[in-house]
Amino acid sequence: MIVGRKNAGKASSFLLILISVGCFFATYNFLTMVGHSRSGDGPRKLLGGGDQGGAVAFGSGSDPSKRFHVALTATDALYSQWQSRIMYYWYKQMRVRPGSDMGGFTRILHSGKPDGLMDEIPTLVVDPLPEGADRGYIVLNRPWAFVQWLQKANIKEDYILMAEPDHIFVKPLPNLAHGEEPAAFPFFYIKPTDNEKILRKFFPEEKGPVSNIDPIGNSPVIIQKAQLEKIAPTWMNVSLKMKEDVETDKAFGWVLEMYAYAVASALHGVHHSLQKDFMIQPPWDAKSDNTFIIHYTYGCDYSLKGELTYGKIGEWRFDKRSYLRSPPPRNLSLPPPGVPESVV
Repeated sequence: MIVGRKNAGKASSFLLILISVGCFFATYNFLTMVGHSRSGDGPRKLLGGGDQGGAVAFGSGSDPSKRFHVALTATDALYSQWQSRIMYYWYKQMRVRPGSDMGGFTRILHSGKPDGLMDEIPTLVVDPLPEGADRGYIVLNRPWAFVQWLQKANIKEDYILMAEPDHIFVKPLPNLAHGEEPAAFPFFYIKPTDNEKILRKFFPEEKGPVSNIDPIGNSPVIIQKAQLEKIAPTWMNVSLKMKEDVETDKAFGWVLEMYAYAVASALHGVHHSLQKDFMIQPPWDAKSDNTFIIHYTYGCDYSLKGELTYGKIGEWRFDKRSYLRSPPPRNLSLPPPGVPESVV
C-alpha cells in the first residue's frame, strides 16, 4: 500500500541524500560480498532455532548440489507473523517428502529488531531503510534486506528460493532452475513491452530490446546464490530510483519493486525460465493439481451458491487483509459447494 507523497520541497534534498546513501550501501555491500573473506561481524546475528545450526532432514533422493535455501522477507507486524508461521509450517511438511530439493530456511526480518518468533522460525534480523525512505511502500525494504542477508549469512546451498509469507507449499518443490537459468513465475500484470517508455529510463537501449526484461517479480524465483549476489545491489538501486521518479511510481504502484527486480536481472544478462506451474493465485486459478505454491494474495468472495462476487464482499469470504491485527480464528468455515478446489 502506498501513502501520499511528502512535501515536495522537503523531499527534494532528502531524495538526493537517499540516492547517495543507497548507492553507497549497494556498492559497499557488493564489494564486500565478492571479497575473498567475509566478516563475522554484522548489523545483527542469526537468531532462532531450526535448520541453521543442526541437522536438516531432506526428501529421499535429494541431490545436495540442487538444494536451495528458502528465504522470505518479513516484518514484525502481526499480519506478517501469522502468515510466516503458516508458510514455515508447510515448508517443514514438504521439505522431507520425496521429490523435494528444499534445503535450509531463513526469515529475513527487516524490522531492525528481534520479535516473538525468533525461537520458532530461523531468522536473521537486518536493518530497514532509513526512516521515511520507503515512503509507506514497505516492500522497498525487500531488496535492501536481501543485500544484507547475502553479505552476512552463512548460506550452505548453491541456490536460493525467494519466497513470501503468503505462500503455502502444497507439494514438495524440486529445483526448477537449470544451471545459470533461474526459474520464475510469470505474472500477467508485469508487461515490460507495454511500458517501454518508462523502462528505458532504467534499461538503456544498448542493453537490448525491452523484451529482454522478463515478466516476473523477485518471488517466487529459484536462482543461483552467486547470481543473486550480483543482482541484489542493482535491484536495490533500481527500486530506489523508480520510487523517486514520479512517472514511474505512478505507473507501477504496488508492483514497482517487482519491475525493479526484472530490470536488474536483465541488466546483468540473466534470463529466467518461466514456470506457470510454480504457483497459483486463487480465486483466478481454479485447480491446484500441478502447482507447488498457493499464493493467497487476492480476496476470495463467494455467494452461498458458490458464485464468485469479486469486488463485492461475499456471503462467504477469505481475505488475508481481514486479519491485519489478529490471526485467522481456528475452525474457519469451509466455502460453499461449487467453489474451486484452490480456494478450498
